[in-house]
Amino acid sequence: MRLSSIYKPSYLLLLPGALFLFSSCENTEKDIKNWTENVVLKEEARNIESYLSQNGRMKAKLTAPLMVRVNGDTVSVEFPESLHCDFYDSTKKIETRLDAKYGKYYENLGKVYLRDSVVVINIKGDTLRSPDLWWDQNNKLFYTDKYATYKGVGKTIYGEKGLEATQDLDRITFKGPTGTMQVSESGFPE
Repeated sequence: MRLSSIYKPSYLLLLPGALFLFSSCENTEKDIKNWTENVVLKEEARNIESYLSQNGRMKAKLTAPLMVRVNGDTVSVEFPESLHCDFYDSTKKIETRLDAKYGKYYENLGKVYLRDSVVVINIKGDTLRSPDLWWDQNNKLFYTDKYATYKGVGKTIYGEKGLEATQDLDRITFKGPTGTMQVSESGFPE
């Protein structure tokens, strides 16, 4: 008995299987693109009223006509049609109000980017205006590298290169400041 005659039929059985593997169906470029492209999930809501609380205390109330939540590489929430936010002090009284035509909240960073006619007004009526502004939720700070204007009782200050301010506008540090301020007879600000 010869060995080659025993194994010949098994080689013949493998041949159709190999041909089947090499002649399997092809996917179109469109199919491959649909399977491999990144999908960005979006959620949309209208007439938003949202509350922010930390450690059981209400910190802010946000209202907006449209909110779009994007689950991409960075999770963000956009407010493309304007937003209004009231910030509260420890006694639940409004200490600051904010308005902007556009806002984008970066959830992982705890920061909000605001642009287009950004206006912040505190309880005393002091007003901060800027073309764009960042709000750091964790540190309760506003900041920008862009031009900003601050108007308070008896003073108008321009931050030519931006500013950093506490959420209640009690402490403001200007970058490249210019402006006018009323002073008393002693030469100190009133």
